[in-house]
Amino acid sequence: MEKQNQSKEQLHTQRRIFNTERSQVRLGGVERMKKIIFITFNISIISMFILLFANIAHSQTPTQSIKEQLITNIASRVAQLKLVEKRGIIGTVTNVTNTQITLSDIQNNTRFIDVDELTKFTSAKSKETFGISDITKGTTLGILGLYNKDSRRTLARFVTVVTIPTFTQGGVTAVDGKNFTVDVATLDGKKFTIDIEYTTTTYSYTAATGHIRSGFSKIKEGYNIIVAGSPDPKNENQISAGRVIIFPEIPFIQKVQSQATP
Repeated sequence: MEKQNQSKEQLHTQRRIFNTERSQVRLGGVERMKKIIFITFNISIISMFILLFANIAHSQTPTQSIKEQLITNIASRVAQLKLVEKRGIIGTVTNVTNTQITLSDIQNNTRFIDVDELTKFTSAKSKETFGISDITKGTTLGILGLYNKDSRRTLARFVTVVTIPTFTQGGVTAVDGKNFTVDVATLDGKKFTIDIEYTTTTYSYTAATGHIRSGFSKIKEGYNIIVAGSPDPKNENQISAGRVIIFPEIPFIQKVQSQATP
């Protein structure tokens, strides 16, 4: 009986030892699993941050490049704007091609005018389409465009045929009320016929009234007169008046009296 009891106790003792060892083995496995999971999680977090920073660095590179390119373009544009300014020119055509007009301005300087598809051409005398092909040597043009200080060329935006007025000063020798013309003699002996048009503006100047609006009926023989107008292409001694100023108190004695004295 004692042997049987001892055998049972040994058997129970061995079972407890086995269960204890098995529990320890299980606990060790769980701890190892926790460590593996912890390490794996940390590696995943680190990998995610590495990829995130790599993407940010990659995304900043083209943004920085675009920013630098934008700064360069703005600086270049500012430099170009400093070299270009709006300018108007009046001159006589000395040469013309499909893309360029050469002018001689009122100071006898040669001006080079470039034209492109945006250039607009106008002429008061042309009722139909007017373009660069209609411009000939000797034509007087008004140019409005962009002048380049570096190349000294003007890119035309508007090209207009203009007539530069001529100024005539002299004395009234005859007044034709029927045809609305005035004959004028100058100090150098030249004679002109002045056409007073419907659009002509006439002024009178005296010490008492100053510069006032007047009319054709106020023009008298012997008056001193200044005429701004356009010569007739067919008759250089006939002028279409744009503006007339008469001076009733300042008679043109020299020529008028010489012609009137027998």
